[in-house]
Amino acid sequence: VQLVPSGGGRVQPGGSLRLSCTASESEFTIDDMGWFRQAPGKERDMVATITKSGTTNYADSVKGRFTVSRNNAKNTVYLQMNSLKPEDTAVYLCYAEIALAPTSVVYSWGQGTKVTVSS
Repeated sequence: VQLVPSGGGRVQPGGSLRLSCTASESEFTIDDMGWFRQAPGKERDMVATITKSGTTNYADSVKGRFTVSRNNAKNTVYLQMNSLKPEDTAVYLCYAEIALAPTSVVYSWGQGTKVTVSS
């Protein structure tokens, strides 16, 4: 399964951006999807995740500002980012949990998309 992200770019503090990530068609089931981010010189951190049924989980640093959603028919996960701060600057990576079998999963990652928040 390949993941293709879109969106990202440069925005001023307080602005908004929307990221999208679409998974290619697959015979396997896509379970959880979501977003991580990695700032220069820092580790990759979870930003937001969403289960197939729509249960979401957010990092404390983005709660109330970011919203993760998905369209299962389109195998697409979205990240709406509002009230962006300079500390949100990072490369954002989408992922999908692929169920190969009832007890076997693999993770597929998309190429990162850069988000820069700066005046």
